[in-house]
Amino acid sequence: MSNYANGPRFPMGNPVITPAAQAALDETGISGVLLLARHIHGDWGDLPVEDLAANELALLTGRRLLSSYDLPGDGKVWIITEADRSVTTILLPDDY
Repeated sequence: MSNYANGPRFPMGNPVITPAAQAALDETGISGVLLLARHIHGDWGDLPVEDLAANELALLTGRRLLSSYDLPGDGKVWIITEADRSVTTILLPDDY
C-alpha cells in the first residue's frame, strides 16, 4: 500500500460513479470516497502484477489508470482515471 503522507500521485479530475456501482457500494457499505483515496494514492487494489506495472508506467507516460477492488461476496468495482486525467469513474466491470 502506498504512503498516504505523500499525497495523491496524480490528479483525478471529475469523479463520477455509475448507478450500478453506487448501488453495489451502498449494498456493501463501502465508501466510494475511500476507494477513490486508495486509487489516487496508488493503491491499485486487487490486480495482477502486470496490471500493477502498467499503472506505474501509466503514471510516467500519461496513460489511463485502472484500480480493481473486490467487494464482499463475489463483487468487484473498478476505478478508471482517463489518460488526460479529466475524469475518474467508479464502475462495475459489467458497466465497461
